[in-house]
Amino acid sequence: MKILYNIVLALVIVGALNWLLIGVFDFNLVTTLFGEMSTISRIVYSLVGISGIISLGLYFVINEK
Repeated sequence: MKILYNIVLALVIVGALNWLLIGVFDFNLVTTLFGEMSTISRIVYSLVGISGIISLGLYFVINEK
């Protein structure tokens, strides 16, 4: 599970950094690297979204202790 959590954390960080770039510089890194709404871009966005959902679950687990 630790490997999964590390991957999830990395994807959440990538997503957060991408949103930072969009907000501050109006620059979408995912679109620049993989093309606008290409298959790979959709996969990246989906993985980041799924990672966010998993992180939400981890938030509750961490706060139970």
